[in-house]
Amino acid sequence: MNRTSFFRLQALVFTLVAAGITNLYITQPVLPIIQQEFKVGAATASLTVSVVILGIALANLPFGWLADRFPVHRLIALGAVVVAGAGFVCAATPIFAVLVGFRFLQGLFLPALSTCVAAYLSRSLPVERLNVAMGSYVSATVAGGLGGRLLGGWIHPPLHWRWAFVTAAVFLLVSAAAAVRWLPPGEPPTHLAEDDIGFLAIIGRRELRRTFLVAFGAFFVFSSGFNYLPFYLSGPPFHLPVQMITLMYLAYIVGIVIGPVAGAISNRLGNGAAMIGGAIVFALALLTTLIKSVPVVAFALLLVCAGFFTIHASAAGSLNRRLSGGRGRANSLYVLFYYLGGACGITLSGWAYHLAGWPGVVALGLTVLAVPLVSGFQELREAPRVLP
Repeated sequence: MNRTSFFRLQALVFTLVAAGITNLYITQPVLPIIQQEFKVGAATASLTVSVVILGIALANLPFGWLADRFPVHRLIALGAVVVAGAGFVCAATPIFAVLVGFRFLQGLFLPALSTCVAAYLSRSLPVERLNVAMGSYVSATVAGGLGGRLLGGWIHPPLHWRWAFVTAAVFLLVSAAAAVRWLPPGEPPTHLAEDDIGFLAIIGRRELRRTFLVAFGAFFVFSSGFNYLPFYLSGPPFHLPVQMITLMYLAYIVGIVIGPVAGAISNRLGNGAAMIGGAIVFALALLTTLIKSVPVVAFALLLVCAGFFTIHASAAGSLNRRLSGGRGRANSLYVLFYYLGGACGITLSGWAYHLAGWPGVVALGLTVLAVPLVSGFQELREAPRVLP
């Protein structure tokens, strides 16, 4: 694959993955408004985010199996139609239970646009380009996360957050159509013995299991921090309006840049060194958010994103460099642990926020960041070994 073809493939994948992930965080910046509109508590309003993450976690293993057996174009088309259709329902319903139910449905089919695409990349690209490609894939998830938050809380007025679902659905359908039309077929899924590695065999490998735990821990801290950020910044002493809180999510732009950069750093210094550096930056950034200053918190969020996406890109690169078969299943396990970490983080940090406010969320996050930090040191001591 020449440079032009590689760039075109990256552009199609970036747009598709970003469009899919845009649907994930639409309600996050307007959680206080959803809380008021539907007359529910903060933790209940947060279900509009956490059930999507739960749906992704539950559906990843089935889609990982499908990614090893069916062309990615069919899976992309299926996922896009269901996610977009559910988005239209979310835009129209006045019933909170229906909103939560169709958000869960979106989560169940988002792996067709994430896990399956990651498996496609690892199957189609040479190893020397894989770290950079996975970094770009991570950047796409960043762009989607930022886009969903901006749609929900800024581009559309917060009191008209429902239109964000319509915009996201249209964007996804257009992006999926382009991917189905122009994405190269790549290496087809095979039924060779090396590609028949089961989930238990993959998770039984210590170095791969460690990578899954890094994904769990990193997203545990990241998702909980950004989920309770609106409550932190809307209360004393900040009292920021929704539009200002949404602007804070522009810190995500750092993640768009840091994805491929982290991939290049991992190629040069090793994935373990990148994990260690990312964990240290992440921890220092969390501590900095405790300073009661809007500019300082905004700067800290930039460092939060830099640290998190460095960990994420290096972990994804480490995983796929070790694989020779079972790519769909291995990537589905990675995303499973990733989103299970997010769901657990939002839930447990909700209790921490209730008991101790934002400092409680920070304290829990610092504890969990020990996982990528220790794993990075272990990674440094081990040369990548291909599975099986």
